[in-house]
Amino acid sequence: MSIVKNKDKRTGITYVYESESYWDKEKQQPRAHRTLIGKLDEETGEIIPTDGRGKKRKDQNTSQTSDTTLAKAPMESFKETIKEKDLLIRQLQAENNALKKEKSKILKDLHMLIGKYTEE
Repeated sequence: MSIVKNKDKRTGITYVYESESYWDKEKQQPRAHRTLIGKLDEETGEIIPTDGRGKKRKDQNTSQTSDTTLAKAPMESFKETIKEKDLLIRQLQAENNALKKEKSKILKDLHMLIGKYTEE
């Protein structure tokens, strides 16, 4: 699953979706199911949950302050998860670049050895 951001050009609102890819056997193509999570607050970068139709969720049993408190806890966890994954991606990219350099050096040495061997 991944998070997809889509900006509505008419209203300027950025909507955030959870996207799950799957293989459509009938059409022999990849497809995706998207579920609306909420709107993106441009100033704070936070996702404001919606009921799936672009409206804010309303819970009859809790007050306004508890709604915002409940919404912040998952967001902080979500942000922390994203930070961890970004760090892991950067580490893997650095490792990948180091391995590419090592591979290039080994191939260069191999070509030199093959060149020396064929000259003799």
